[in-house]
Amino acid sequence: MNPTSDDKSPAAPASAPRGWLRAAIVASLAVAFVAAAVGFVGFLSQLRGAEVKPDRSADGIVVLTGGSSRVSDAMELLAGGYGKRLLISGVYPTNAASDISRSLPDNQSLLGCCVDLDRSAVNTRSNAAETRRWARTRGFKSLIVVTSNYHMPRAIVELSHAMPDIQLIPFAVVGDKWRDEPWWTSGATLRLLLSEYVKYVAAEVRVRLADAGLDLPDLADHPAGSLPERRPATAQAN
Repeated sequence: MNPTSDDKSPAAPASAPRGWLRAAIVASLAVAFVAAAVGFVGFLSQLRGAEVKPDRSADGIVVLTGGSSRVSDAMELLAGGYGKRLLISGVYPTNAASDISRSLPDNQSLLGCCVDLDRSAVNTRSNAAETRRWARTRGFKSLIVVTSNYHMPRAIVELSHAMPDIQLIPFAVVGDKWRDEPWWTSGATLRLLLSEYVKYVAAEVRVRLADAGLDLPDLADHPAGSLPERRPATAQAN
């Protein structure tokens, strides 16, 4: 009888479960990676590459701050008669109306008569809550939503959940940097998109769980930057 072979024989069966465990882990990671990649492609397919004016007007317009061109584009829509009033959601609490006036010198009359400022919202979820309060106070049944193209999918998820009875019409703002170069050639833009995709998935999961009766805290959403551009006096989040 060979003692060497006897010593090795008990270890042989134990290696098989470890091998299956490693294979299962690798397979699970591969499936998760493919699912994430497919989801990211689906997320990208929702992003507009050019600005398209809404095909109809609405009762009101809401712009979620975070990029300088968002507010100016929303003001153009208001001036064009696309809505009766405009809510700028996410204004820094320390900013006065005069700060916004200086950044939008061509719209002084509209700022005085038809624009409301929300200083309470600090992220997309609270944007939705404050927009719901504003819309219900005004009796609005339809809103044009103005935010950056990469932020629009998550904004619509949050706003739709907060206001299922209000029609939402997206107007996606496309920044100059997005137009000037493909997103995959810029490390900063790619990181922004990946971060926004993770937040979008987290928002979808939280909203679905909330619909099922399980309300989770908003861990993924926090004040974040936008594509590199000059941030206006209004910018606070998203």
